[in-house]
Amino acid sequence: MQTIFLQATPDGGMLPQLLMFGAIILVFYFFMIRPQQKKARDQKKFREELTKGMQVVTIGGLHGRLTAVNEDTVEIEVDKGIRLTFDKSAISLEATAKVQ
Repeated sequence: MQTIFLQATPDGGMLPQLLMFGAIILVFYFFMIRPQQKKARDQKKFREELTKGMQVVTIGGLHGRLTAVNEDTVEIEVDKGIRLTFDKSAISLEATAKVQ
């Protein structure tokens, strides 16, 4: 006949699980959410500081010089006499920084 001995294991309750879950949330916040918020804040600041005469690049890759900056739109001169109107959100911070 076989005898099975059950060994009692100490149960830590819910606390260790909650601590692990909290640590995972902190990792997500500091490595994923916070950098995205900083990038969005920098992009917004850049768009607010656009001025006439700046050399910019759009998110589509169009290079040009700003000829007019309005509340929501910008006018970009891509060649002599050729001006195109874009939303401010179409101006890329990263691509413009590489050009300048």
